[in-house]
Amino acid sequence: MEKTSLNHEQIKRFLPHRAPFLLVDRIIEIHRSSEVNDLAQVKDKPGTFARALKNVTATEPHFQGHFPSFAIMPGVLQIEAMAQCASFCFYPYVVHNLEAWTREYVCVLAGIDGVRFRKPIMPGDVLEIKSEVTGARSKLWSFACQIQSDGQRVAEAQMMIQIAPYSELRALQ
Repeated sequence: MEKTSLNHEQIKRFLPHRAPFLLVDRIIEIHRSSEVNDLAQVKDKPGTFARALKNVTATEPHFQGHFPSFAIMPGVLQIEAMAQCASFCFYPYVVHNLEAWTREYVCVLAGIDGVRFRKPIMPGDVLEIKSEVTGARSKLWSFACQIQSDGQRVAEAQMMIQIAPYSELRALQ
């Protein structure tokens, strides 16, 4: 089993997101469940997981209006943070050709189920985000995701993410 960690600059080479929507500060670890290097050849993807950190700061723009007297991180941004973490489960399979892969493909959120927000996330919280592959079929992968703060689960969701060629997305415009 291979373990990978990534700093902020390495994250930006993989994710197309930028401030204020880059919601992952550091990848603590990525484990893959297969020794196969090519994404197209991987058949047994379940078990691959990623763990990330997000430092929640009072200067993030959404806190100005959500809510001025009780700043909490919006649920949609919690979901986005989990999805960004989940996309790093693809990383070990594409890192050998990262520049071409990020130029040609993007990870698109295709579905969410079982979302639970258990505790508000506030400025000052340090989030540990975990995503594990639970299934994969061609370009559609499913994940179990959760966010913890101070060792307590604060949010969770089941997600589906599709590997989408940029050319197909541009054709939809």
